Amino acid sequence: MKVLMQPIEMVARFSQDGTPRPVKYQVTFEGEPVVIQVDQILLKTEEKIAGNRMLVFRCQSEINGSLKLFELKYEINTCRWFLFKI
Repeated sequence: MKVLMQPIEMVARFSQDGTPRPVKYQVTFEGEPVVIQVDQILLKTEEKIAGNRMLVFRCQSEINGSLKLFELKYEINTCRWFLFKI
């Protein structure tokens, strides 16, 4: 997997306790915006890097006819989403 750590626009659902669940996101590849639907969340973990708490979602989706794995990160303090690995 290639590490990107690229900020993205995200549509997410939040549970009653405030836990986010990614639904779909928009990322720019080669100057073109692409919308990716999150088909399945395989793993959700929490990590702390330099005191900054982040939720890590390992997901899979069908992109251009093939199944792709990717990781999304949600920065809890700033409420920002990142495409971490693809």
